[in-house]
Amino acid sequence: MGVNIISKEPILEGWSSDKKYCVTDEEGTRFLLRVSDSDLYNEKESEFKMMQRVAELGVPMCLPIEFGVCEEGVYSIQSWIDGEGAESVIPTLSDKEQYDYGFTAGQILKKIHSIPAPASQEDWEIRFNRKMDTKIQKYNECPIKYPNGQAFIDYINANRHLLGRRDQVYQHGDYHIGNMMIDREGKLYIIDFNRSDYGDPWEEFNRIVWCAQKSPLFASGMVDGYFDNQVPMEFWKLLAMYISSNTLSSVYWAIPFGESEVNTMLNQAQEVMEWYDNMTNVIPTWYCGMEN
Repeated sequence: MGVNIISKEPILEGWSSDKKYCVTDEEGTRFLLRVSDSDLYNEKESEFKMMQRVAELGVPMCLPIEFGVCEEGVYSIQSWIDGEGAESVIPTLSDKEQYDYGFTAGQILKKIHSIPAPASQEDWEIRFNRKMDTKIQKYNECPIKYPNGQAFIDYINANRHLLGRRDQVYQHGDYHIGNMMIDREGKLYIIDFNRSDYGDPWEEFNRIVWCAQKSPLFASGMVDGYFDNQVPMEFWKLLAMYISSNTLSSVYWAIPFGESEVNTMLNQAQEVMEWYDNMTNVIPTWYCGMEN
């Protein structure tokens, strides 16, 4: 490695299969070290190169510094963000600060989405319809059901036509308040690009559920910041479908992680149903647009 590491502390937070460490060099500078299995070399190299492209746009993030192979596997070294998780900080702030951070997060996401998908990318309508079909099938086969889960399926089936002619872009892949940090100066940073993909830019909002649960004002600001306060109705219709699709798959995804995780998803689905009045209103009740 180019960085001369003299100490290494494991980081245990997060769902990633990567091993993560806070490492320090001989000058006392801290870095983030991520290590993956060797057989993921091509995938991780591509991920690192895309992070470089995102960093060139001026996105506040862990900057990609070095990539290579070590005894443990494939590694990347990134800059260290000295701060706290946004999900613990933002709910403690004033209403305006919560909204403003969300607005900034929306503007950052718009910048990330300026990177187009490769021309070889499969048509979005075909790809996402197949994805939803699989999720509906797995949900129907799942022993655990939501009290009114059929409302999600009915909404999906009634709105599939919205998937036509959607442009595709680079996606962060897991864009929500849990993958953001606020540094000591109060600046918002985006972390964990390890689930990046290509797809409809509006689908990236499917995880805004986590934001709305922590801070409805942050979630509202994120939508307004992305659209510069001009939110089209078609966005809300598509978002309701993407959230319906995500929510369907959450329950069977959670089963291997145990009862606690299943209950988290059951409660989340109930909350989503309340936001959308059993999928009859496309603008969720948490949305409260404010003039920035």
